[in-house]
Amino acid sequence: MNKAGSILRPVPGTISLTAPALMAYNLLFLLSCIAFVSSSSHAYVYPPLVEGLSFTFYKSTCPDLESIVRSYLEQLFQSDISVASGLLRLHFHDCFVQGCDGSILLDGSFSGPDEKDATPNLTLRPAAFKAINELQTLITQACGPVVSCADITALAARDSVRLSGGPDYEVPLGRRDGLSYATMEEVLSFIPPPTSNVTDLIDLFGKLDLDAYDLVSLSGAHTIGIAHCASFENRLFPAQDPTLDQTFAENLYLTCPVANTSNTTVLDVRSPDAFDDEYYVDLLNRQGLFTSDQGLYTDARTQPTVTVFAVDQSLFFEKFVYSMTKMGQLSVLTGDQGEIRKNCSAINAVDDFLWSVVDGDGGESKLL
Repeated sequence: MNKAGSILRPVPGTISLTAPALMAYNLLFLLSCIAFVSSSSHAYVYPPLVEGLSFTFYKSTCPDLESIVRSYLEQLFQSDISVASGLLRLHFHDCFVQGCDGSILLDGSFSGPDEKDATPNLTLRPAAFKAINELQTLITQACGPVVSCADITALAARDSVRLSGGPDYEVPLGRRDGLSYATMEEVLSFIPPPTSNVTDLIDLFGKLDLDAYDLVSLSGAHTIGIAHCASFENRLFPAQDPTLDQTFAENLYLTCPVANTSNTTVLDVRSPDAFDDEYYVDLLNRQGLFTSDQGLYTDARTQPTVTVFAVDQSLFFEKFVYSMTKMGQLSVLTGDQGEIRKNCSAINAVDDFLWSVVDGDGGESKLL
């Protein structure tokens, strides 16, 4: 869907598209025509799957898995759509640190603090953790203990996107749950702060085998959700960031009148509860909330992609699905690695015996 008109509409602080950005758009728009057709039918292109994962992993062992997850979330979001962004963020924070192994779900123990206690994770939504636990209970009641918490988290993230108006894509399944949680140092090393510049972000993503295109695509997840003043107050105090649209900045000062306030505001000023490409329109209009957001438009390496996504939502959806699938396979445990947790917030006790699927497509099962 071409949204050039929506970008050119008069809004405070609108920036004219640069010549390189327009040239990039013209080229990529032509290349995206076929993608538009496939996107409308949900026939997305996916990266190669990690060995041990498949789109039909639970076909025989838990055939109703995806309908259980979707039905539960449909009901939950009717009362609180904000949990959608919380579940999406939970999946991101899980995968970026030690891989998509469900370690973010673990509570601390006598041996030390858990990942939840690390600064970047302190604002993860308690309601999101609760949703994962309740989903696990429902799934175990229906299928037995065969679905990993890591897979439940990935499915919940997908349905959070879809039920907020975003793309409905397939999720490769077969992840196993990790046997340890990450250290504070690991969390701080791999969860980028909102004050990051594009160079730092590209370097960090590179360590995870993700590129600048993935960076821009995955940043589109900021089209839903909220942020605390502390995460962007560097753009307001002690002096206003000159890249901020003036009217947008004035509204932010109303929410965050002084430093160190605990108030919150939406990430996407245009459509805060809808998963769409308006986040990129925000960036073109200097209304990105974080330094890491607005930098994607001011940096020449990422600006063309921002511009393309702002005018072509179908292309954004296509690329988001591809990058999300890449991210969702980071350092996954499969086969007989890890475990299937009985409780998503705790590693299984040594004497726990759980049935665990080794080959999801009707394959053999064995005791851990």
